[in-house]
Parts: sequence; structure tokens; C-alpha cells
Amino acid sequence: MRSDNSIILQTATRLLVPLLLLFSVFLLLRGHNEPGGGFIAGLVASSAFALHLFAFDASSTKKLLKVESQLLMGVGLLLALLSGMVGVVFRGQPFLTSQWGTLYVPGIGELAVSTPLLFDIGVYLVVIGVVSTILLSLDKVEE
Repeated sequence: MRSDNSIILQTATRLLVPLLLLFSVFLLLRGHNEPGGGFIAGLVASSAFALHLFAFDASSTKKLLKVESQLLMGVGLLLALLSGMVGVVFRGQPFLTSQWGTLYVPGIGELAVSTPLLFDIGVYLVVIGVVSTILLSLDKVEE
């Protein structure tokens, strides 16, 4: 923990980070029908990690991320690519043609699933990975 950061900033960060992450998931899931989507949701989530980095230090922010930021970028790119390939492989349609289906979840019922949602999740992970990598790299330069 950095000794030069105030207790007020650290306390506010502990309250704001979960709210920002929850809001980013809301934006991610809302993005198909209304404003939002993977990119802006990823930026909101990245701002939560940036706030945590400013209030604490890089090692505690890495613990909060739980995975390496480069892995997030790779998984996100792979997920976005795979979402575009679904139509090509299974239906012979052009790359990135949207595919829709339903999934039955016990206790919840039927959920509509789509390849645009998978693509948005991929973008979400890539944005978080890129911004986190940049922020953590800048923190290393500072030391």
C-alpha cells in the first residue's frame, strides 16, 4: 500500500470498484438494443482498475484482476474470432453473420444467446486487457 494515498481515497475506492464493475456488466449486456456494448463496458471496468491502482499499488491491482492482462487480451481476441466463425462453420454464411439461439437454464427458463454477445464479451476482455497492461506498465516506469 502506498503511504502517500489518503484513507479517504482508499475507502471510496473499496466502495466504487464493485459498483463500476457491476455497471460495466450492465453496459455490456445492454449494448445490443440500446447504447452500450463491449467497448464502453470495457472502458468502465478499466476505470475501476485504474482507480484501484491510484488508491493502492500495482501488486494489489494485479490481485484484483486475478489473471494476467495479456491473457485477457488473448482470450478476448479468440472469443471475438470464434463468434465470427460460427456462421461460417455451421451455416456456410459470411464471417461475422449474427447467429441466434435459445438456451434452457433450469430455474430461469429460456435465454436468448447470440454471437454478437460473444463478440461484445471478447471486445470487453480485450479493452480491459489493453488498458490494464498500459496502466500497469506506466506504474512500473514510475518506480
